[in-house]
Amino acid sequence: MAAQGWDFLVLRSDLHQTKIAPVTPADPADGEVLFRVESFSLTANNVTYAVAGDQIGYWRFFPKPDGWGCIPAWGYGVVETSANPDFAPGERFYGYWPMASHLLATPRRSRAGFVDGAACRADLPPTYNQYVEAPADAPHQDQRSLLNPLFMTSFLIDDLLVDNGDFGAKTVILASASSRTSMGLAWLLKQSGRVKVLGLTSPRNKAFVEGLGYYDQVVLYDDLPGAPVETPAVLVDFAGDPAVRAAVHNRFRDDLAYSCLVGITHWEARSAPAPLPGPAPTFFFAPDRVVKRRQDWGPGGLESRYGEAWDRFVADTPRWLTLKDFAGAEGVKAAFLAVLDGKAPSSEGLICRP
Repeated sequence: MAAQGWDFLVLRSDLHQTKIAPVTPADPADGEVLFRVESFSLTANNVTYAVAGDQIGYWRFFPKPDGWGCIPAWGYGVVETSANPDFAPGERFYGYWPMASHLLATPRRSRAGFVDGAACRADLPPTYNQYVEAPADAPHQDQRSLLNPLFMTSFLIDDLLVDNGDFGAKTVILASASSRTSMGLAWLLKQSGRVKVLGLTSPRNKAFVEGLGYYDQVVLYDDLPGAPVETPAVLVDFAGDPAVRAAVHNRFRDDLAYSCLVGITHWEARSAPAPLPGPAPTFFFAPDRVVKRRQDWGPGGLESRYGEAWDRFVADTPRWLTLKDFAGAEGVKAAFLAVLDGKAPSSEGLICRP
């Protein structure tokens, strides 16, 4: 039997209400594997998972009772005990783990790692159910945990823009320019030189965003109405703040060629959407784009294209990213509340080690 473990839970109706629930991991039954969660990252993406947990199904990956939820996170897990002949203790995998000390799974071996066959995940996006082998000596492991899921979204949004000729835009406006997914997209757009890249940000983050060198123009939210901007423009909204979105739509109106809603970094600013001038905001769901491109590009096509971009992007991250560790259940709580309250600077990468 495994040592005492725990789940980090949040109240689904009030994310500031958290608890650390002690659990005793069960011994695996035939075909099951008990994984020890080794590490995972915490970013604004995890807040999006919680805020959109009911709409998109994120609470269903690791279901909990009585209104509590376990937020998924990207990181690494190690086989602790196995009742599955295809898995041996010590094997290590990268993927989608609970904010917890352990995960009991029913894995099915795949070419690159395994697929979690839990019934609760059967009808959820397959991207989240696939785990890949992760040797302990692989490079950039914490960066992969922190940035890989976000940069994949950046890559797929850039691919959508390319696929549509950037919707004829001369400028792409990125709201919440200090978010990691926004930074990844800005880097891709800057590398391509197709359009000008404008980042919207707060006074607190302005110097950091400017120092990245990924944006051609950095504008404070309050300064947008008078800022010179080449049009037509496209909005990619990582903030999810209705007031920010309305300000962009009201400024550009028919000069806004496309409006893409991605994240919810300004999660406390949510309200019922009001009709806006210009194009209706379209929600971007990365797993759908993954399925499309895997069909379009065939086996390995998406991975090879993405891998080339990832290698170049991650090589630049030591210039602006500092890793910060949080240990144990109390560390997870501290890291989560820091991200939830916007107190984790974009220059710090938060890694939890249960």
